[in-house]
Amino acid sequence: MHQFPISQTRQVFGLLGWLLLAFAAAAIGGGASVSAGAFYGELIRPSWAPPGWLFGPVWSALYLLMGIAAWLVWRVCGFAGAKSALLVFIFQLAANALWTWLFFVWRKGSLAFVEILLLWVLIAITIGLFWRVSRLSAALLFPYLAWVSFASALTLSIWQLNPVLLG
Repeated sequence: MHQFPISQTRQVFGLLGWLLLAFAAAAIGGGASVSAGAFYGELIRPSWAPPGWLFGPVWSALYLLMGIAAWLVWRVCGFAGAKSALLVFIFQLAANALWTWLFFVWRKGSLAFVEILLLWVLIAITIGLFWRVSRLSAALLFPYLAWVSFASALTLSIWQLNPVLLG
């Protein structure tokens, strides 16, 4: 892959920009999860559901990895050189933020489940596109894909166990 020429200063600002974008998506989702802890506590959950306090640290680590992964791709090709990969990445960030609103604010279990499946597909596509540019960047997204796989099963299970609350 052709290396995109980039100064050290621009690399640092690029990293900060991609991290800011990833954590902006986290903040948008976080805005929807202000009362998520209380709502999560009300829900009937499967025995394998993690405690509510675990989600914040896991998602923080995943957003950090996402920002670094996008930065690695950008660093190699620039935005123009990896436009489709980075646009899919941005689109999956938006889908990620939307899930929290669907589930915790609007309480739409069926839509949240369909949407998280779409998110999974977008993450898989992002990994494939990133792989072509930087295998490390793609590898950084595998924990994210694994967590969303788990979250998909959890979403389905909680929705099925709580048809009244997540109708």
